[in-house]
Amino acid sequence: MSPLDDNSERPLSMSRERFERIYKVIRDRICLLEYHPGDRLGEEELAREFEVSRTPIRRVLSRLESEGLLESRHGVGTFVTDVDIDALSQVFQLRMELAELIGKLDPIPRSEADLARVRAILDRCDELLKAPDAKVYAQINMDFFQELGAMMGSAPLREISERLYYLTTRIWLKSVPHLNFKDEIIVFRREVADILAAMEVGDLEAVGHIRRSHISMSVKRMKRYPGGNSN
Repeated sequence: MSPLDDNSERPLSMSRERFERIYKVIRDRICLLEYHPGDRLGEEELAREFEVSRTPIRRVLSRLESEGLLESRHGVGTFVTDVDIDALSQVFQLRMELAELIGKLDPIPRSEADLARVRAILDRCDELLKAPDAKVYAQINMDFFQELGAMMGSAPLREISERLYYLTTRIWLKSVPHLNFKDEIIVFRREVADILAAMEVGDLEAVGHIRRSHISMSVKRMKRYPGGNSN
């Protein structure tokens, strides 16, 4: 079965599917700091890697630039942007306000299959506690965000929330050296467990309140440590 577009009604064309695949791979590399702030992304090298022409690569890079993850310097190239928690403080505030809308604007009830995926994320948190790894944590966090996104029945809310999440998610990874990493995992696991419990009883409005609270606490923890808002 072909993947569907954001309206979940018509299959993606092959070119659109290819574009989305390349976009998500490059976006995730940026968010997982596989591409570091200041790194130059060359169209020719990426075209060779993904075995496509430079045209779809140029379109992907343009989208990532519009989302604040890349910046184009005329005559020089396209570079990964840096992130700063103080500069993005208003973005975090907006994320907190939008979080409360998750369970208010046409939320999609969770099926047993949906709940099973969140339970699997909880299990991954338990495994992570045994062998802490910042990149693995970041990937689990991104996967959990996707589960929250799947619950959003409002397409505009989902699109805006996704854009803001990926704009800010690198800040946590940059802050890791200044954080108590094991405590971070424990706090995140608690968020997943609390949201799962709310989903299981169908209290989707509570999901938004829990999410908002955890975003707020995460920002406060990152700001508490010297260097948490810079490189």
